[in-house]
Amino acid sequence: MTLPRIAISIGDPAGVGAEIALKALQDPAVTSLAHWILIADPEALAAAAHASGIDIASLPCTIVAATNLAPEHKLAFGELRADYGLAAIDYVRRAAEMCLAGQADGMVTAPLNKEAVTLSGRQFTGHTEYIAELTHATESRMLLVSDKLATVHVTTHISLEQACQLNRQRIVRTIQLGDQAVGWMRQRRPRIAVCGLNPHAGEHGLFGTQDADVIVPAVAEAQALGIDCSGPHSPDTIFIRGLRGEFDLIVAMYHDQGHIPMKLIDFEATVNVSLGIPIIRTSVDHGTAFDIAGKNLADATNMKAAMRLAARMAAGRMASATDSVTNPTVEAAK
Repeated sequence: MTLPRIAISIGDPAGVGAEIALKALQDPAVTSLAHWILIADPEALAAAAHASGIDIASLPCTIVAATNLAPEHKLAFGELRADYGLAAIDYVRRAAEMCLAGQADGMVTAPLNKEAVTLSGRQFTGHTEYIAELTHATESRMLLVSDKLATVHVTTHISLEQACQLNRQRIVRTIQLGDQAVGWMRQRRPRIAVCGLNPHAGEHGLFGTQDADVIVPAVAEAQALGIDCSGPHSPDTIFIRGLRGEFDLIVAMYHDQGHIPMKLIDFEATVNVSLGIPIIRTSVDHGTAFDIAGKNLADATNMKAAMRLAARMAAGRMASATDSVTNPTVEAAK
């Protein structure tokens, strides 16, 4: 099977992104999964390579050189700077454009710093929203994935007050997007559990009516589409049921409902995936770690997990497309 081409954006040059990307590319178990394309300023890569003692020329990857930083720029690790923030989002833009142009089959993003981007005068709430803007997508979602469980969020970076204003169609679409993505990962239709919003999923209306009025009809509509899902389930117990193997995917109603249990389950290996956009994008689920940047202390475990998942999703998507062409009934049956 043809290996997918995966672009990697190195994130904020002052953070650990370049270091963990270089370290991950030293692992043959990861590099054998795809053709890797590293997008970065040469100065940022050289600084990270020097700090970590890695020979860039020895790595099995193609480098797409950006020109955000002046030649011979002396990188200031750990510094919050607007020009570094702008460089980071330029790497993301380039990776997304490569995917849209068919030059890459997916992308992996190292961490950037939202404050550094904002210092430049640009409004920025996160990778997912920015890539949705670049790809003209209107319904992006965040999926967290570990080897043990996956969780997709109906809403993410909004206030809890706003998140509690449930929308049936948004819930249905979230279930659909999660079903498709986890299907690519597992090569089978996933078993999905949908969280309630209120304690005990409303306890028959005792603790709120949103579960019965909005989530129940949404689950029924998703079931009618052929999706293997159930709910609403009590949020305080459904994650342990998923962890024990009863479900592959949990649908969380809001950011912390999904993030807290997922980070407790497997903080080091949990990967962030953007859904609802026309490209495959995964990311590490940690920040720029300015405090250890440039000190050769960063752990590449999460980056390796993000790279493996991007390669697996891209390969699954490629296989699904091939099956649909050679056997049109395959996609409908999945």
